[in-house]
Amino acid sequence: MIIRKATIEDKKSIAYFLFLAMEDIVYQFIGQKSQEAALLFLEQMAAQKNNQYSYENCWIAEDNQIPVATINIYDGAMLETLKKPIKTQLQSMFSQNFNFEDETASGEMYIDCIGVHPNWQGKGIGSKLILFLIEEYVQKNNQTLGLLVDKKNPSAKKLYLKLGFKKIGEKTLAGNRLEHLQISKT
Repeated sequence: MIIRKATIEDKKSIAYFLFLAMEDIVYQFIGQKSQEAALLFLEQMAAQKNNQYSYENCWIAEDNQIPVATINIYDGAMLETLKKPIKTQLQSMFSQNFNFEDETASGEMYIDCIGVHPNWQGKGIGSKLILFLIEEYVQKNNQTLGLLVDKKNPSAKKLYLKLGFKKIGEKTLAGNRLEHLQISKT
C-alpha cells in the first residue's frame, strides 16, 4: 500500500470515500436522503480548489494503484474560507443553507474524515493513514493534529488514544456531541 497526495483525477474516489465517512451529515447538508445527489455534490467539491473537500486537502491510500481510502485534512485557521464554497454550492444545487458549528479552529491541522472502501475496512488502513499524517505533520513539521470522535464510538476513541491523541474538550457538530482530540510533538 502507498499513501499519496490526491489529484483532481481522484474526485470520484474522494467523493465515494467521504460519503462513506459522513453519509448522515451529507444528507443534512443537501436536505435529502439521496446517495446519488450526495455523491454528485461531493464529487463537485472534490474537483474544485479551496474548499474543505477539495482534492487539495486529501491523501489517497492505494493498493496496486487502486484507491482504497482517503483522509481529508486542512488547516483549522482556514475553516471559514474553506466553508464558503461549500455554502455556495449547497445553495446553488439544493437551495440549502449551510450553518453547522465550527469543528476546528486556528492552531491545528484538522482531520475532517477518513473513508475506507468496505472491502478494505478492518485491515488497519485508517490507522496507517493516521500514522502517516502524524509523521508528516507532527513529526516532520511540528504541527498539531486535531479530530473529533463520536462519543458513541469508543473503539475509534481507543484507537486515537493508543496512537497518542489526547482529549482536549468537547464540541457539538450537526447535533452530535463529540470529543475533540489532538496530538502534537512532545
